[in-house]
Amino acid sequence: MSSSSNSQHRVIKFEELFRGTLDAANVYPREVVKQALINNATAVVLVHNHPSGDPEPSNADRRITQRLKEALGLVEIRVIDHIVVGSEGCESFAERGYL
Repeated sequence: MSSSSNSQHRVIKFEELFRGTLDAANVYPREVVKQALINNATAVVLVHNHPSGDPEPSNADRRITQRLKEALGLVEIRVIDHIVVGSEGCESFAERGYL
């Protein structure tokens, strides 16, 4: 999922882009970039849930975040944060210094 924002970082749109299974989701950077461009976003906030309830970011989460950051960066769109949501709370990549 991603949220697009304008230059004042007001939310333009909240959009569900991918739906996964209990233990995985296929995320395609091309689709994230495409939707951000369609919405004329200058920045995005990525959000996804962990059905396990544990919001601890996995290594796969960190890898896809880096790929998305690189892909979006090519078209000058900034990743403000990536938030992992679980029943035990939320974890922010920005707060952890992962971005």
